[in-house]
Amino acid sequence: MSETKDLPQDSTLSRRAMVGGVAAVGIAASTPAAEAATPAGPALVDPRGKYPKPPFDKQEQPWPGLARDMRPRPDHGEQSYKGSGRLRGRKALVTGGDSGMGRAAAIAFAREGADVAINYLPAEEADAREVIDLIRREGRKGVALPGDLRDEAFCTKLVADAAAQLGGLDILVNNAARQQTKPTIGDISSEDFDATMKTNIYAPFWITKAAVPRMPPGSAIIMTTSEQAYDPSKDLVDYAMTKAANMSFAKSMAKQLAEKGIRVNGVAPGPIWTPLQVSGGATQEKLQKFGGDTPLGRPGQPVELAGIYVQLAENAGSYATGQVYGAAGGSGQP
Repeated sequence: MSETKDLPQDSTLSRRAMVGGVAAVGIAASTPAAEAATPAGPALVDPRGKYPKPPFDKQEQPWPGLARDMRPRPDHGEQSYKGSGRLRGRKALVTGGDSGMGRAAAIAFAREGADVAINYLPAEEADAREVIDLIRREGRKGVALPGDLRDEAFCTKLVADAAAQLGGLDILVNNAARQQTKPTIGDISSEDFDATMKTNIYAPFWITKAAVPRMPPGSAIIMTTSEQAYDPSKDLVDYAMTKAANMSFAKSMAKQLAEKGIRVNGVAPGPIWTPLQVSGGATQEKLQKFGGDTPLGRPGQPVELAGIYVQLAENAGSYATGQVYGAAGGSGQP
C-alpha cells in the first residue's frame, strides 16, 4: 500500500490471481514526486510510495484464502515483472505457487524462461488457474499439481509427477505454509499445532528428500522462511517455530548437498501482503495497520521478492549456498 499513491480498494493487484492490470496499477499509482527520470535508464521509484500502505479495511476469508478476493489485491508481478532469459531451459517446482511469494516466484521463473509446476490446495484452484495461464502465455510449460502437503505419500508423488511432466527438476521452492494467529499457547490445539508442523516442516522435508535424487549438479533448493525465525511475534508461536526450522534446514542441507553441487538457500520475508494475513494469520486490528511499523511504512508486495528467488536459482548465484536473504522493508535481521 502506498502513501500519497494508495491504490483504490477495487484495484487489480492479486496474490494468486488477477492476471491483468496488477503492475500497471502499481506503476500508475506513482506520481512525478515519487519518480525522477534518469538520463541513462528507467525512472527512479520512491519505495515508500510504490504500493499501498495502512490503514487497510478489515477483511476476513476462510483459510487458506484467495488473493483475488483481497482488498487491495496483491501484486505478484503479473504485469510488473519483466524477464530476460536468466533461467532458460530450467525446470521448477514451487509449493504454494497459487499466491504470495510462491506465485511471484512462479511468474518470475516463467518470464525468465523456466517451465514451472505449482502445488496448491484444491480450495485455491481459482488463483492457481491464473498462475498456470500466465506461465503458458510465456510459452513455457505450466503444470498444476493440487493436493495436501500434510500427506507424505502425496509429497513423494508430487515430486515424481512434477519431474515427469516437466522432463526433469532442477529448481525446488519449498514455500507453502500455514499461519494462524493465537493469543496464547493455550489457544493452540494439538490439531492446529500438528497441521502447522506438517505443512511447514514435514512437507519440505518429505519433498526435499524425494527431490534430491532427481536433481543434477547446478540445481537449487530455496526455502521460504520468515523474519519470524529471528524476531517471533507473541501470537504466532507455532508458525515462528517452523520458520526457524526452515532456516536451519536450509543451512544444514546446504552443507550436506554441496558435495552434490546442489545449492540450498532461504528467503526471509517481513510483512508481505498475502492471503495468509486475511485468512487467520493476523488479527483484524493488526491487519488494518499491517506493515505500518516498518521503516518504509508499508507491507511488501510478493513481486518485490521475486528477483531474490530468481537470483538464488540462476547460475550466476553459484557461490551462494547456506544463505538467508531478507526483504522486510527495513526491519528484520537477515
